[in-house]
Amino acid sequence: MSGRKKLTFWGADADDDSLVRDVIAGRKTVTADTVEDYYKGYGELGDGGYAAGDIIDVFDLRGRLRCTIRATKVEIIRFGDIPEAVWRGETFASAEEFRKVHVRCLPHLELHDDFAFVALHFELLHG
Repeated sequence: MSGRKKLTFWGADADDDSLVRDVIAGRKTVTADTVEDYYKGYGELGDGGYAAGDIIDVFDLRGRLRCTIRATKVEIIRFGDIPEAVWRGETFASAEEFRKVHVRCLPHLELHDDFAFVALHFELLHG
C-alpha cells in the first residue's frame, strides 16, 4: 500500500457513507473542494493535493478502507461556471443544485461566481 494517498468523503455523521457507496456504485466520479482546502492534508485519512495519476485509498468516516480510485484529472473551476462533467460526476442533477448544496455545506465561506474550486476526477479501481 505504500505510495498510495488517502482520502475520505464528507458525511453528515460518522455513519454516513453515502458518498463512498456512490463511488463504489460508479455514480460518483468527481469530488470538488475549495482551492485552499484541496492542497491541505486533513488528518491521517486525508492527504490532500491529489494529482492526476495518483492511486488513492478511500476510507469511510469510521476509518475503514472501502475502495481504491485513480485520479484522472484535476482542474480549477469557477463557482459560477460549473462544467457539466463536474456536476454530473458529483451526482447532482444540475450546476444549480451543485451550487445550492455547496453553499449549504460551506456556510462559513462567501461563495460567489469567481470563487475557485478544484475538481478531482477519478475512476474506481477496486471497490
